[in-house]
Amino acid sequence: MAPASSFPIIDMGLLAGGGEERPAAMDLLHDACENWGFFQVLDHGISTELMDEVERMTKGHYKRVREQRFLEFASKTLEDGGGRAAENLDWESTFFVRHLPEPNIAEIPDLDDEYRRVMKRFASELETLAERLLDLLCENLGLEKGYLTRAFRGSKGVPTFGTKVSSYPPCPRPDLVKGLRAHTDAGGIILLFQDDRVGGLQLLKDGEWVDVPPTRHSIVVNLGDQLEVITNGRYKSVLHRVVAQTDGNRMSIASFYNPASDAVIFPAPALAEAAGGAYPKFVFEDYMKLYVRHKFEDKEPRFEAFKSVERQSSNLIATA
Repeated sequence: MAPASSFPIIDMGLLAGGGEERPAAMDLLHDACENWGFFQVLDHGISTELMDEVERMTKGHYKRVREQRFLEFASKTLEDGGGRAAENLDWESTFFVRHLPEPNIAEIPDLDDEYRRVMKRFASELETLAERLLDLLCENLGLEKGYLTRAFRGSKGVPTFGTKVSSYPPCPRPDLVKGLRAHTDAGGIILLFQDDRVGGLQLLKDGEWVDVPPTRHSIVVNLGDQLEVITNGRYKSVLHRVVAQTDGNRMSIASFYNPASDAVIFPAPALAEAAGGAYPKFVFEDYMKLYVRHKFEDKEPRFEAFKSVERQSSNLIATA
């Protein structure tokens, strides 16, 4: 296990104006995107009071509505064959909320009105933060402001944006089952509000698993496959996983700011010209159809599959 002491933590207050500390903070952000694919942000503009309310209501909802269901599932899983049954399962209890293009939070059962209201407010704050971060990435990459957010918008002019709310309860057999198996994220930029008491999230760096340290009131940010493609590999998505813990119930609220389903994704011309076009062009919905079948496998064959389609299309045009 590699130490987490050097995990990048960025104070966004230093990035807000034109102070003398801003260049160093921008360099740290650039290095985090190039060499880690993960970082934490502080002073991000989301109030600690709102975050505390989200945490309290999320943990209360799990205890009241989901805990018993999960305990019944977990007991059956461990009884039905141990390692073989657990090999392709994750030790998590989750539900999903869609915010854009069409919200569905009103349709999710078992959420009280106050929880819905708080989650909608939190999602709005995260959407703003995601777009702010994408503009900072544009600045570091030499792209015009707004390039990345525009790249994510399809025919309706909005991205796909949703939240996965997860609990990772104590696991009596972490040797048999992962909290969440290793994978890269398919989408754009992911903003995570995680438990500050119970750890377990790890990323793969230089062949070693590194703990993502729980830090109170921080937002953990990681880059998805689509940003790797658009940046032509300058910034990369990174394998990560959740290790099941024997003690504590870890909260995880991950919000995914992704391209619209019909958005066409391809390397930014300014970055492709500088380094050669190493990545394919595709429609995001098509990528997701492939991803859901191969989420827990290497990402490179997914990219190669679309490059192969491109080559075949080029050959057909050439011989027509």
